[in-house]
Amino acid sequence: MNDNLTNVINRDNLFAWLSGQNAKEIHVDWDKIIIYTPVEMQEVWAAGVTYLRSRDARMEESKDAGGADFYSKVYHAERPELFFKSLPHRVAAHNENVFIRKDSKWNVPEPELTLFINSEGSIQAYTIGNDMSSRDIEGENPLYLPQAKMYERSAAMGPCLFIPGKEISQDTAIHIAIQRNNKVEFEGRVQLNRMKRKLQELAGYLFREMLFRHGVFLMTGTGIVPPNDFTLHEDDMIEITIDHIGTLRNVVSYRK
Repeated sequence: MNDNLTNVINRDNLFAWLSGQNAKEIHVDWDKIIIYTPVEMQEVWAAGVTYLRSRDARMEESKDAGGADFYSKVYHAERPELFFKSLPHRVAAHNENVFIRKDSKWNVPEPELTLFINSEGSIQAYTIGNDMSSRDIEGENPLYLPQAKMYERSAAMGPCLFIPGKEISQDTAIHIAIQRNNKVEFEGRVQLNRMKRKLQELAGYLFREMLFRHGVFLMTGTGIVPPNDFTLHEDDMIEITIDHIGTLRNVVSYRK
């Protein structure tokens, strides 16, 4: 068996297995190495409308199209919103560029705790995800969701996998800062305890009728939404920090 990342992480009791590998602490000069995305052979999926703030934002952007009720209903429904986000080769790593669409005038990042779920449906690790979104396209018609959410470099993930011995704390904080011309243009913070859905609940629905031979990454939704007059510009820098995991940094650009 090859010792690629997937074969290492796609197992049960990952924390216990790693603890028994006699791993040694190493010191790395992070400024001199390239950090790759943890996505190797996995699909990336996402959950929507898992926080109240996200529900309100979706309702605001879609009210003119008559779609506001959809988002209110899914927030309160038993079944969560789950959608396919990206294949591995379209995911940006830490310090790589994320893209915004040329045919959209309202583009935002969505900072999200992201789960690594093994092939048996068990959450084994966590990382940081950026679910880039074109809000005007989704707001025009909910059926345009794939175009608003799925395009080249519309997802970023990293900088590492956090593998604790138990489920991540609900007091964990997610923070985002967006810099433009070396000035903070927007920032926000939310804790996981503001999420309506349970993490294993989201994983359970994803695995109901799906098989993921190599495991899967699942973004769990955002509770931080910039104001309606904000849109990303080329060369903006997005920094998303989650307690215990680190910071995912990406610069905004257009696909050339």
